[in-house]
Amino acid sequence: MGLKTEIAGIKMKNPVMVASGTFGYGEEPSKYVDLNQLGAIITKTVTLEPREGNPPPRICETSSGMLNSIGLQNKGISDFVNLALPFLAKFKTPVIVNIAGDSPEQYAKLAKILSREPIVKGLELNISCPNVKKGGLQFGTDHDATSNLVKTVRKATNLPLIVKLSPNVTDITVIAKAAAKAGADAISLINTFLGMSIDAETKHFNLGAKTGGLSGPAIKPVAVRMVWQTAQVVKIPVIGVGGIMNGNDAIEFFLAGASAIEVGTANFIDPQAPLKIVKEIEEYLKKHNLSHYKALIGKVN
Repeated sequence: MGLKTEIAGIKMKNPVMVASGTFGYGEEPSKYVDLNQLGAIITKTVTLEPREGNPPPRICETSSGMLNSIGLQNKGISDFVNLALPFLAKFKTPVIVNIAGDSPEQYAKLAKILSREPIVKGLELNISCPNVKKGGLQFGTDHDATSNLVKTVRKATNLPLIVKLSPNVTDITVIAKAAAKAGADAISLINTFLGMSIDAETKHFNLGAKTGGLSGPAIKPVAVRMVWQTAQVVKIPVIGVGGIMNGNDAIEFFLAGASAIEVGTANFIDPQAPLKIVKEIEEYLKKHNLSHYKALIGKVN
């Protein structure tokens, strides 16, 4: 009941998507969850060339969350197009491809390649990546770099562009406004926080790369705050991400101004989590006599 929506021109049966990097390319999770019941599938990040990723260990548990340091390991765009997309084409759920690169030109090239694939309904730009032309500074921590990246990709494709923002900034609204003005169709936030964990007994880092991205319930309060701030300053849809574990968490993001949500860390705990969240949103609507979840968007008192 009341869950159909359209985000950035992408029609979805419900507003619950799976976050990039937590659901692979859908094949493994499909053994445990009906992909046709998801609002959209956002794939693990794809790059032009294969990447080996970071040294292990790559994941460690933290208080109310986890750190990951995968390093965008993937087999490159050719393998993705030839193997991953044909599998995803078996389902009726929209596919949004998360892409990353070392320069705006690499993002644009990926966008052009993926624009030729009918199964791809949108792109999510992972801008939490080092810009090699600017000495390794992340695209997402500089509003000019963000603007230039989005403008470059916008020229390369007519696919809907969702820009995923990094929380590792002083003012998220500055980056959000830059992305929107440059041509983004929607904004998703937040990506992970940079963190570290050390084993007190061995005195060793718990991650091979020393640092990693913090996700899970620990970051939800900050994610809700940033979604609320961003929804105040942009007119395009905002997609909430960060520590969503159940239906009440999703409702919290809607009230803060999110038009849809992405489920990430919860997928590692329970692959069925996204579908349970869909059901719990429906139960909330019935309980509060609401005909559609959109009646909740931005309605925090």
